[in-house]
Amino acid sequence: MIRKTDVLAARSRQTYDAIVDVRSPSEFAEDHLPGAINLPVLDDAQRAEVGTLFVKRSKFLARRLGASYVARNIADHLDGPLAERGGGFQPLVYCWRGGQRSTAMATVMDQVGWPVTLLDGGYQTWRRRVVGALYGCGDDAGVSLKPVLLDGFTGSGKTEVLGRLATLGIQTLDLEGLADHRGSLFGATPTPQPSQKAFETRLYAAIEALDLSRPIIVEAESSRIGQVTLPSVLWAAMKTAPRVQLTAPLGARVGYVVDQYATIGSDAEALEDALRRLPRHHSRALIETWRNLARKGELAVLVEGLMTEHYDPAYRRSRSHAGQCLGDVELTGMTSSDLDTAAQIVATVVAGRP
Repeated sequence: MIRKTDVLAARSRQTYDAIVDVRSPSEFAEDHLPGAINLPVLDDAQRAEVGTLFVKRSKFLARRLGASYVARNIADHLDGPLAERGGGFQPLVYCWRGGQRSTAMATVMDQVGWPVTLLDGGYQTWRRRVVGALYGCGDDAGVSLKPVLLDGFTGSGKTEVLGRLATLGIQTLDLEGLADHRGSLFGATPTPQPSQKAFETRLYAAIEALDLSRPIIVEAESSRIGQVTLPSVLWAAMKTAPRVQLTAPLGARVGYVVDQYATIGSDAEALEDALRRLPRHHSRALIETWRNLARKGELAVLVEGLMTEHYDPAYRRSRSHAGQCLGDVELTGMTSSDLDTAAQIVATVVAGRP
């Protein structure tokens, strides 16, 4: 008999040897359970073909065609990715709603002799869990987060200090890392950003691993990081959170940003594209000045102009409703040693918080 479950706590997920997502590759790419592997019983083209046949011609022919595809694909998985799995292999299998696709895979696995478990409700069960926690929807009132923000002007080393805090044993939540974006106009990374759903899954899984009774340091962000949006529960907590502020001289910040964003700085097309996305409240003349600096490769002058005219004023406006400041950590420079010292001071401030 095939077991079913709707229990998806992190400890429960870790009891399985593999979490098998049998949906199509495009469904898997949009979002999936943490750590899942994709063994589709229908690929995207097959799924579209079967669906079209079902609607336009015959339900019977569609089911027969689908069954033949499913049988072949499961056989390929048994001979391929699953070939080395022994008799004690314990998988958790799911599809979109826990219907025919996951049942087909689970039935074959059960016949093989593997103690397989079927996720009742499929991916939708996981999605409800994530949405409930991050948006306070349904029966879940949302996770109870009390973050401490690591704040400061652009170029003050917040991301670097956050990483150092993690090595010091301080709990951190790296939103930019989860979003694959550095959180600014020029913050795109070589890795494409996840979908909104995938970002929320990453975020929820990261929060699951934290002790919510202890301080959690989060880099101060706007409500959007590139193309993804912070869920309402987290954003509400961040808007009123206490903060530790990093400050550094303008010249040091400029040099740091030029170094950190060297990749986009050397890509004239990417730099031009970023400048096109500047808010419209800047005058055309000012934007054209910045574009000319970019074309000439005068990156330090460009960065200083963007800081003084764009980023710093935006930061000051956003701080008008900021929470309590727990401390101001002054960096005289942006060397590795400076950042190490800043992280140690921030750790001390946070550890001494009531």
